[in-house]
Amino acid sequence: MVKFVLTEDEHADVQAAAQRLGLARGAYAAQAVLAAAREVNPPRPDPLREALIELMRASHQVRRIGINLNQAVAALNATGEVAGNLIPYAAVCVRTVRRLDGIAEAVRRRLG
Repeated sequence: MVKFVLTEDEHADVQAAAQRLGLARGAYAAQAVLAAAREVNPPRPDPLREALIELMRASHQVRRIGINLNQAVAALNATGEVAGNLIPYAAVCVRTVRRLDGIAEAVRRRLG
């Protein structure tokens, strides 16, 4: 067992690096320490794994946006009036689809 103390900023850096790799802090720290001890490259993010994580986040966002947009359209259909949230929800939808398109293009370039 190895123990060490980090400042708050150092701890945040380790946490962020571990999250980028999809690892627990301890697992990341162990891999990083072993890489340093063995004088090899430290753990690095896998671009495809990062793309998958982004796609999963975007997928979650799209589901939420779809629910909100559907409710705003239902209100429009029921009242005949545009709810104040319809345009912002549609704008978020457009931005999210563009983000998904960018991610898909990055994956396509990486694969091919």
